[in-house]
Amino acid sequence: MTDTVYALSAVDKSGRIADRSIVQVLDWVPGARLDVRERAGMIVVRAALDGVHRVDDRGYLLLPLAVRRWCRLGAGDRVLLAADPTSGVLVAHPLATLDRLLAGVHEAVAGGEVA
Repeated sequence: MTDTVYALSAVDKSGRIADRSIVQVLDWVPGARLDVRERAGMIVVRAALDGVHRVDDRGYLLLPLAVRRWCRLGAGDRVLLAADPTSGVLVAHPLATLDRLLAGVHEAVAGGEVA
């Protein structure tokens, strides 16, 4: 059994993630400081006392422009959000990254190699 909570959400032109349920699952309140980093084409977010970024006043997570550019995320693009409430870590997977990670699995299934 996994404790990971998932959501699929769009990113708006200012970097705001539309889905606030993931922020709530992680118990991040408005004003909570966050560390936001790009890792291997994914975005890793965790609470950090010295974090430069914050949950906005309405409880939305905002992805910084530099991180969105590194991950080639534009307005309207969707991300798969995976939150681990135990560790307090959120990973945002751009769909292009998921395509790359799952390409081999899709080929195997489409080719009948996996039962």
